[in-house]
Amino acid sequence: MNSFLPPNEVARDVVRLTQNMGGIPFSRREALRRCVYGSAGLLLMEPFRINAAPRAAAIAKEGKAKSVIQIWLWGGPCHIDTFDPKPEAGRDYTGALDQTLETNVSGMRIGQLLPQLAKNADKYSLIRSMTHGNNGHETAAYLVQTGRSSERDVFPGLGAVVSYFKGYDAGYKGLIPPYVVLTEPQGRFSEAGFLGPRYKPFATGGDPARQPFAVEGIVTPGITEEHQKERRKLLGSLNTLGGVLPGNATLKTVVDSEQQAYELILGDAGKLFDLSQEKEEMRERYGRNTFGQSCLMARRLVEKGVPFITINYKGWDTHKQHFQIMNRKLPELDQGLAALLADLAEHGLLESTVVWCTGEFGRTPKVATESPWNGGRHHFGKVFSSLLAGGGFKGGQVLGKSNATGEEVAERPVYPADVIGSIYGQLGIPAEAPLPHPQGTPTFVVPGKEEKVPMGGLLTELI
Repeated sequence: MNSFLPPNEVARDVVRLTQNMGGIPFSRREALRRCVYGSAGLLLMEPFRINAAPRAAAIAKEGKAKSVIQIWLWGGPCHIDTFDPKPEAGRDYTGALDQTLETNVSGMRIGQLLPQLAKNADKYSLIRSMTHGNNGHETAAYLVQTGRSSERDVFPGLGAVVSYFKGYDAGYKGLIPPYVVLTEPQGRFSEAGFLGPRYKPFATGGDPARQPFAVEGIVTPGITEEHQKERRKLLGSLNTLGGVLPGNATLKTVVDSEQQAYELILGDAGKLFDLSQEKEEMRERYGRNTFGQSCLMARRLVEKGVPFITINYKGWDTHKQHFQIMNRKLPELDQGLAALLADLAEHGLLESTVVWCTGEFGRTPKVATESPWNGGRHHFGKVFSSLLAGGGFKGGQVLGKSNATGEEVAERPVYPADVIGSIYGQLGIPAEAPLPHPQGTPTFVVPGKEEKVPMGGLLTELI
């Protein structure tokens, strides 16, 4: 979308291709004519295409939540350093982070490097008994994103399912795609799974902390807005399909799509990604770093009605130099996430927006002091924590409990499918809503008993 190839260049490529293939070369004019009529033929075939996608609009209902912001702590944060501190366990477990903070909710304490979140604890709840037992990045990420561990099927992640039930198939009209990733996909799993590429996220690329925020496909590096408008005018003058198929409904759809693409680049929709429109005080409030500005961008996307936004926040895989890294990253997380929760609340959006902050697993409660780790923490899927806020979920609650050292679930195990199913429910997506499995196998958004997926039950305590 960020560059449009003029027809004369298409023709030149066709000539070059036929020469390379040993075909009879012909002029660029003839190549362009054949491209036009070939495109017209494809458009005429459009009515014969089979649309097998089920209609999701009739299934999903209006829920308390309209959007989801998933903050993915890529690599796995340590629950002891963040949302489930264990100062009594001793420094073999706490390391240098052996203090806790009282929050504005009586009895709820969190890690010492999260003072802003401590002031906003009434806006979120903590799940301290997340578990799945998997210690591999790829498989654990797939588990937490889909709620399943099937090796036979590749299930879609939460964002793709929300896009299916709340996106274009369900009447979503926004020019911004219904599933957005800030700023790069993980590549650890297929987000859309068997739903296919139509439900993959739009990954922005770029860095929202830079000016301009160079969104791939919307902001064209090195090209001014005026130059982009001239390109559009040139492309319009070279477009002859309208003369070949006057009044064709499919051609009209193509033209409309082109106009929408330019609206993304040059219109108000594209300006959505221009964070310079925000006041400097607001940008400072979130933190002038990639994560903080991604949180601000997520709020702007929610304001525009985008159903699902993922912020992929890298850097939590801390086998070495764990505490040095935490001293940098936890203040960023604290400032950006606390600002997001408070800002959503001030805009009247928190009640209709789920915020889910989690990673694929936790990290080993006991610090690895031996060489070569010298104070690191490793993968730990047995127990970890998540933060859940908004969208009808209660604030100021703690669900589940780990033992005194954070190594075992002590009360109310919570599995990924429990959280995902609960989020679907808040969005108005029924647990029994069917997914279009490619082999026709009956498949539902929340695993049934026949799948034997570990579940502790939906999060009724928080609803």
